[in-house]
Amino acid sequence: KVSDGTRKDQIEEAFRRAQKAHNNKAKLVASLKNRYNKFEDKTEFHEEFIRCLKYAMIIYTREPAVENVIDFVTKFAASFETPVNEDAEEEEEEEDENEFLNFLFSFLLESHGANSHAVRFRVCQLVNKLLGSLSENAQIDDGLCDRIHEAMLIRVTDKYPNVRIQAALAMARLQDPSNSDCPTIKAYVLLLENDSNPEVRRAVLSCIAPSVTTLPKIYKRTRDVKEKVRKLAYQVLAEKVHIRALSIAQRVSLLHEGLSDSADSVKEVVKTHLLPAWLRLLQGDVLQLLHKLDVENCAETAVTTLHAIFSMATSPDDLLQNGVRLDERKLIPVDSLTCENVLYWRALCEFVKSKGNEGEELLEQLLPEAAIFADYLCSYLRSITGLSEEQKADMTQLEIAMTQEFVGQQLIILVGCLDTSEEGGRKRMVAVLQEILVMPNTPTSLIGLLVEKLIGLLRDETQKIQTVAEIISDVREPILPISAPVDENEKRRKQVRLAEVRVQIMEAKQNLEECISCQDFSRAAVLKDSISQLEELKNQLTLEASQPADSIKEQRVEKSDPETLLKCLTMCAELFKQINIKRGICPTMNALIESLILPSVSNPNPAVRNMAVICLGTAALHSKDLANTHLVLLLQITQLDEPKIRISALRALIDQLLLNGLNTLQDKSAPISQAPDSPDNSNGQPEQQTEEESTVQSILKMLSEFLDSEICELRTETAEGLAKLMYCGRILSPKLLSRLVLLWYNPVTEDDQRLRHCLGVFLQLYSRASRTNQECVEESFLPTMRTLFNAPVTSPLSEVDASNVAELFVELTRPSALVQPAAVSVHDSLAVRICNEILRDVSAPEVRLYCKTLSWLEINTEPGPANSELQLLLKDILQNVPEAPPSVRPSRRAKIAALDKTKQDLTALMNQEANGS
Repeated sequence: KVSDGTRKDQIEEAFRRAQKAHNNKAKLVASLKNRYNKFEDKTEFHEEFIRCLKYAMIIYTREPAVENVIDFVTKFAASFETPVNEDAEEEEEEEDENEFLNFLFSFLLESHGANSHAVRFRVCQLVNKLLGSLSENAQIDDGLCDRIHEAMLIRVTDKYPNVRIQAALAMARLQDPSNSDCPTIKAYVLLLENDSNPEVRRAVLSCIAPSVTTLPKIYKRTRDVKEKVRKLAYQVLAEKVHIRALSIAQRVSLLHEGLSDSADSVKEVVKTHLLPAWLRLLQGDVLQLLHKLDVENCAETAVTTLHAIFSMATSPDDLLQNGVRLDERKLIPVDSLTCENVLYWRALCEFVKSKGNEGEELLEQLLPEAAIFADYLCSYLRSITGLSEEQKADMTQLEIAMTQEFVGQQLIILVGCLDTSEEGGRKRMVAVLQEILVMPNTPTSLIGLLVEKLIGLLRDETQKIQTVAEIISDVREPILPISAPVDENEKRRKQVRLAEVRVQIMEAKQNLEECISCQDFSRAAVLKDSISQLEELKNQLTLEASQPADSIKEQRVEKSDPETLLKCLTMCAELFKQINIKRGICPTMNALIESLILPSVSNPNPAVRNMAVICLGTAALHSKDLANTHLVLLLQITQLDEPKIRISALRALIDQLLLNGLNTLQDKSAPISQAPDSPDNSNGQPEQQTEEESTVQSILKMLSEFLDSEICELRTETAEGLAKLMYCGRILSPKLLSRLVLLWYNPVTEDDQRLRHCLGVFLQLYSRASRTNQECVEESFLPTMRTLFNAPVTSPLSEVDASNVAELFVELTRPSALVQPAAVSVHDSLAVRICNEILRDVSAPEVRLYCKTLSWLEINTEPGPANSELQLLLKDILQNVPEAPPSVRPSRRAKIAALDKTKQDLTALMNQEANGS
């Protein structure tokens, strides 16, 4: 008989052997279970088993030996699971078998609150592995299940990320996706949205079940700040979520952001996991996938998606078999054109053309000759019918028209893929594009694209300008039939003249007969010619007499309706955009400016005015003189017109400053306005220089005011423009930089993603570009911090974390952030500024943050004048700051209470005055 001591040694030996990876875990489990069955008192086995297990549970690091022991314990515990059986006679046996499982779970749950984070981690790890090793139909006592659930819900809030990870994984089988009040689901959602550790968020993503409640949270993780989290989110969506469970906007967003992600691994998972998964669900039908994306509203995202699909094709045949079916002319029949197949055709042609010489042979199979395609394009665009105002109110008619325009747009883009090296085909395409541009039913939305393709086919810039100008003339002044009433006196005069001619013909014929009878043949020949002329005159007069009262004549008529002007201006804007700005303004372009653009700036129609401003801004880039001439006009528009037009004028102004800098204001004859704080011309400066400075100040003052605009789009455009001007070195202003930083942090701009993204990228790039830029950042530090510290409680800036702002400035001015490292760090001078600010008022509440900021700086420790000055300042701070009386800035709640009290006092005072009067 084996003693109890020997049996306990056997348990310890099993744990010792389990640490070795090469040992067979299945044999160890079977052997130990055999020994377990020989124990009459199972309690002894339990105690010895736990004693051996505790040695592994106190080790936090993922040592291989410890991990082997944990796996062994899991397999051993799982071996006690019995299959679910409905036979009541075996219930007692099952209870005996589950005794060890229940005991182990009870021990783990009693230990989950241990002080040691290692123990808490191993408890959650074992619970996770035990639950994961049980079969799908395994049954656990309800009470035990509730205890496990409660313990893991506590542990998902543990201080240590690894504990939270294991607890989250352990609850995977305890979640109920159909229950919106499920505590596990709520805990998962909380971790996804708020846990600072990316590995915890990844763990939750890997085990959370998609549902109506959780799907938006999973989708949101595709925008996580960490690459690995975004990657896993796309994998989860590919593996667990049907495409129909996502809205069209979500599908488009996933593809747009995933395929343009900054991380290659995220792009790859979208290309190799998400897209193939969606195509499998749609039986590989690419056109059906495009239909699920609503390509009319996301054409570029759809094209990017198609290019990703094409890049995974193994052979050219794969590209030809899917999506597009061409006839013998290598065209899609007009009656078969849809938004999906025409976009597929365009994307495939662009993809093949991008391969260069490798794709020439395949491209010949996808597109016909230029002349054939030109006639095809013309026939389709002719079929587009314009809508009346009543038809535009009909959504069905409007959708049909929008679909036609979209198809037409894709066909026009295909022109860029054609082989136009053959002169005959190129000329035919040029003629067709000219004809389409002149057609009255050509939609305005296609005009710019048509002009772009036309200019691309023309080789000489003079010819480009002349051709477009002629088209504009034909569109604005078409030849039309004009009916004019005939004067009755004129009509009677013609009738009398007709009678006279008839009499003359009769007399001439009689004279001719006499001459023939007299054989005077020379005079007869003269009379015969005279009779012929009189007959022609008679026929002409007879024709005129037979015409109706109103005669029809063809002549050029100038059109000034908004649609015509918009088409002409769109062509003009595209022309100016395509022509090289170094060429200058030619007489033809100048004529367009004077006769078309400038009059349209004051047109009552907003769309016409907006396009005219765009044209004027683009034209001004071609000529500095033209820019100076109309600068006042652009400035006035930025302040007086509708928001959309103001933004267009602002863009034109920013473009001008980017191209020519503030020098564009030189040689101006008069200033725009006088800045309120500009100095008088009393110091002997030239008058023109003072006027230029006043103009510059006015422009900068106006841009600064726009940063406070209530019009979100205007504020964003201004911020983006200033960021461009500062990054390009056109403006160097610490005050404006401070404004941009505060705008970035301001809670008011929280929902303005474009603004936040633009400024976030700008601040990083600007500070890295040069040491001069870092000096500008350094100078803006104190003004920014003072603005935050002095912000009233009613200001949104009072909610900004000043410590976070200070940390940003420190990071932006680090020497290691520069592209080209400088010999002297900006942190040295920043430290001196901060020290002087501290000594200015050592009792101020912000001193604590300034001192904390000093500890973040990378200060040069080498001896020198700057270092000596800094040491003296630090000594003064050490002497004065401990001696200063404590001063605490009132909390935000205290400020609000004081403000409310003030309001109450004022109200009472006003009531007293009212009663007294």
